[in-house]
Amino acid sequence: KKDKEVVLAAVKQDYAHNSTFSGGSVFEFADDSLKKDKEFILAAVEQDGSVLEYVHDSLKKDKEVVLAAVKPDHNGVLSFADDSLKKDKEFILAAVKQDGLALEFVDDSLKKDKEVVLAAVKEFDMALEFADDSLKKDKEVVLEAVKFTLWGALRFADDSLKKDKEVVLAAVKQDGRVLEFADDSLKKDKEVVLAAVEQDGNALGYADDSLKKDKEFVLEAVRQIGLVLYYADDSLKKDKEVVLAAVKQDGRVLEYANDSLKKDRDVVLAAVKSRASALDYADYSLKKDKEFVLAAVKQDGRALKYADDSFKKDKEVVLAAVESFGLAIY
Repeated sequence: KKDKEVVLAAVKQDYAHNSTFSGGSVFEFADDSLKKDKEFILAAVEQDGSVLEYVHDSLKKDKEVVLAAVKPDHNGVLSFADDSLKKDKEFILAAVKQDGLALEFVDDSLKKDKEVVLAAVKEFDMALEFADDSLKKDKEVVLEAVKFTLWGALRFADDSLKKDKEVVLAAVKQDGRVLEFADDSLKKDKEVVLAAVEQDGNALGYADDSLKKDKEFVLEAVRQIGLVLYYADDSLKKDKEVVLAAVKQDGRVLEYANDSLKKDRDVVLAAVKSRASALDYADYSLKKDKEFVLAAVKQDGRALKYADDSFKKDKEVVLAAVESFGLAIY
């Protein structure tokens, strides 16, 4: 337990087997002499920042040691630092530039400090969650947080900024799904929703119902992600143009089409061409229609699996299927 090489190897191995910062627990059993050894601790925190919890109190005040421990993949380690460092603005600025989420553990006075919070959200947008409420109302801070967001930092903004079109537009252009956190008034705004849908078709699920009935919006969405037909108003699930666009992108969405279009040869054939398994959702009248089944298996022989069983004995159909996809014979 006094051997540096052995303890360092144990720390490295323990961290490799832990996805959280709990890997530092093994260091608890190291000899006290190592817990005071700055040179050794610097090497240890490089392997696993959470060993900071078990070092001698004198090293929890050491800026070099604590800063070496604070890294994005060592989340939460600033909580083990001495309180004096959590109030030290210069030190905290350096820490949040390495791991924005370290903002959670700084002194409350610095969660109100705009310079500190800006530095944190620039490193990781979700640090906005730990900012003081006064800065969640600050447009400059929130715009910085949503600018490169992939995690939905808009949810932590003050409600006043969730109504701000500039802020919400900036957010949905990065990740359309954050439309979920926008004010209801902007879920009806065509420019905002279209920007969201262009970034991610699934954003249509968060739009106001009035836009789920809007053919222009729904067409834009299904051309990107066919499966969002699921969110469209029932009236558009009967619209052949909309459903054709959706099944061409992903044949599986035939499942969500109105029953009338599950009998439509053009729609079902386009769906099968995109995804053979789409035939499973077709009306049974087409599954037992030889002319149609022949056309389907010529598109993709795997569609034979979903045709009426009688065609699995039909040499003409089976031959067409295996010519399209050899393994269809199975």
